[in-house]
Amino acid sequence: MAANRPTRRAKLKTFPWDSAARLKTAEDIAYYLEAVFEDGDPALVAAALGDIARSKGMAKIARSTGLGRESLYKALSPDGNPELATVLKVLRAVGLKLKVAA
Repeated sequence: MAANRPTRRAKLKTFPWDSAARLKTAEDIAYYLEAVFEDGDPALVAAALGDIARSKGMAKIARSTGLGRESLYKALSPDGNPELATVLKVLRAVGLKLKVAA
């Protein structure tokens, strides 16, 4: 019978995940956004657009869209609620189009 010994716990090493750092190509971005739209969660869509904008450079996207950098950060956060016009401007700025399929 085993004695009451304290159990050893292995130390788990974790690393922060940043989706923006993994979005290197237009294809990466398109697949990422397609998966997010399939989920259908508006907060996730806003956050994904924020990841995409950060991957391209938020200041650059702000200049391209004519919107303020701080406004974009806020609108494209998980708690943000961007207007459709903002979504379309960001998509255009990163070289994507919104398509609808039946």
